[in-house]
Amino acid sequence: MVMTEYTYVFAIGTFFALLEAYNNGANDVANAWATSVSSRSVTYPQAMILCVIFELTGALTVGARTASTIKNGIIPLDAFNDNAGVQLLAFTCASAGAAIWVMWCTTHSAHVSSTYSLISSIAGVGIATVGASSVQWGWNDGQGLGAIFSGLFMAPAISGCFGAIIFGLIKIVVHMRKSPIPWAVWTSPVWFLIAATVCTLNVVYKGSPRLGLADRPAWYIASVCLGVGFGVSLLSALFFVPYVHAKVIKRDRDIRAWEMIYGPLLFRRPAPTTGEQARVPNYAVVQHGDEDEESEVTHVVEKKGQNSSDEDVNKSDVTPRESTLIRAEVTHSSYQRLLAEALEKHHAKLRKSRSPLGWAMRQVHNNPMGAGSLYELHNLKALALRIPAIPIICLMYGLYYDIHSAQVGILDTPEGRRMARVYENAAKYPNEVEHLYSFVQILTACTASFAHGANDVGNAVGVWAAMYAAWSTGEASAAKNEVPLWQIAVIALTICFGFITYGYNIMKVMGNKITYHSPSRGSSMEMGAAITIMIFSQQALPVSTSMCITGATVGVGLVNGTLKAVNWQRVGLLVFSWIMTIPIAGLIGGLLMGIVLNAPHF
Repeated sequence: MVMTEYTYVFAIGTFFALLEAYNNGANDVANAWATSVSSRSVTYPQAMILCVIFELTGALTVGARTASTIKNGIIPLDAFNDNAGVQLLAFTCASAGAAIWVMWCTTHSAHVSSTYSLISSIAGVGIATVGASSVQWGWNDGQGLGAIFSGLFMAPAISGCFGAIIFGLIKIVVHMRKSPIPWAVWTSPVWFLIAATVCTLNVVYKGSPRLGLADRPAWYIASVCLGVGFGVSLLSALFFVPYVHAKVIKRDRDIRAWEMIYGPLLFRRPAPTTGEQARVPNYAVVQHGDEDEESEVTHVVEKKGQNSSDEDVNKSDVTPRESTLIRAEVTHSSYQRLLAEALEKHHAKLRKSRSPLGWAMRQVHNNPMGAGSLYELHNLKALALRIPAIPIICLMYGLYYDIHSAQVGILDTPEGRRMARVYENAAKYPNEVEHLYSFVQILTACTASFAHGANDVGNAVGVWAAMYAAWSTGEASAAKNEVPLWQIAVIALTICFGFITYGYNIMKVMGNKITYHSPSRGSSMEMGAAITIMIFSQQALPVSTSMCITGATVGVGLVNGTLKAVNWQRVGLLVFSWIMTIPIAGLIGGLLMGIVLNAPHF
C-alpha cells in the first residue's frame, strides 16, 4: 500500500538520490576517464559514448550486489521499529547530505569520493535517528562501517600495487629495450589477454543473479574468463598486430584502420620507400606550438620585488607568438585574471563553431545583461533572448571543452613550475610505442567503467531502493529485497548524464596533475583500479573508484624510480578532501535528519 501522506518525502528523496547519482558521474566517473582523455587515447566525446555503454552494462549485470550493504549494513533494520515513514525520511536525508556536499565540491573543482560521502551521510543520519550505539561501527560480516572505511586505506594501496606491477612489466618488457617498438607490437596480445580476462571476471566471478551465473563451479568461472581472454588475445594477434606492424614498423602512412580486417595479409603489404616517420599522434602532455597557444597574447607580470600594480604591466616587452608564457611571479589577482582570459579565449573559439553550442554561445555573448536591476526593460529583453540558449550550453558545453589546455596549468606559475618538475622526472617514450597502448587503454578504460557501473551504481541505487520500498509497500525495507532493474537503469543513466554534462569540471584538474600520463601508463592505472574495484565489489564492499584510480596513478608514477615524479601536494590535497568528507557529509545528513525528525508537528 502506497503511503500517500509521505509522497512528498519520497519525491524529495528521489530528487536528492538522482542528484547524488549525477554528482557521482560528474565526479567519480570523470576522474576514472580523465586518465584516458589526458593520455590522448580517446577524446572526450568518444569517452562519453563508451562510458554510457559500459556503465550501463556493468550496472545492469552486476550493479545491485552492493545495494544491500548501503541499505541495511550501516543502520540495522530493527532500529526503525518497522516504521516505514522514518526509514523513508532517513534515507532521504542521507541522499540530501551526500548530494549537497559532493555538488559543492564538484562546482569548486574539488575532488571527493561520492561513495564515502553517501556512507558518511548515512552514518550521520543513523546517529540522529537511533543513536550512535545502534550504528554498525564494526565489521558486521563485512557490511559495517569498519569494513567499509577499511577501504579508505586499503583500496588506494592495493590499486597502487597492481598499477605499479602492470606498468613495471610493460617497462621491463618493452620500454627498457633498445628497440622498444617491435617489442611493443609483438607483446600487445598479452595486454589484451589481461584486460579481457579481468573484464569477463567482473561479470562471471560469483556470477550475476540476472545472468544465472551465481552458483557456477570454479572450473566454469576460470574456463569462461580465460576463454574470453584468450579469444580476444587471438583476435588481436590476427588482426591488430599486422595492422600496427604495418603502421609503426613499416611506417606505412597510407594504411587505414578499416584495413585491419585483412589480418595476416597485411604482413605481405610492401613497405613504403620513403623514410618518413610513422603516422601516429603526439602523446606528449605539453605540446608547444599549437594554434591556440601560438595565438595567445602573453603578458609580463611584475617580477618579485617590483611595486607596480597589475594594471602597470608592460605588454610590449613580449610578442604575441612567444612559445612560452613569461610569468616570473604571479599575484593572486593576476593569476585569476589569467584564468579568466584563458576561459574567455576558449569561449571565443566556441562561438565560431557552427554547432548548436556555437549558436547558443553567440546568443548569450551578443545579449549581455545591462546596467540596472533584472526588471529593467533592456535586461528583460536580453534575458528572453538568453533563456533558449542556456539549456543548450548546459547540455553541450562539455562536448567541446578542451581539457588538455586546462590540465597543463598556467606556465611559470607555482602550479605550472611544480608540474614541470614532475614531468621532468618521468621518462618519455616513443609515440609509436605509446600509440599501441592507446588501443589497450581503450579496453582498460572500458573495463574500469564497467567495474564502476558494477560497484558505484549499487551504492547510489541502494538508498533509493530503500525509499521506494518503504513508500510503495508501507513497510520498512527488508534486508533481502531485490532492487528493481528499472531503478538500476535510471541511476546508471543519471550517472552517465552527470559525466557527459559536468564531468569536465573535475577532469580539467585531475588529468596529469598527479604524475605524467601516457597511454602505457594510463592503461596500467586503469587496469590496477579495475582489478581492485572488482575485488571489493565481489565482497559486497563499497569502495571509491576515485581512490582506486588515484592510488593506481601514484603507484605508476613511483615506477619512474623517483619520488619527484609524483605531485605530492596534489595527493595530499586529495587525501585531505577524502578525510574531511567523512565528518562533513555525516554532519550535513545528521543535522537534516535531526531537525526534521524533531521538528514541531500537529
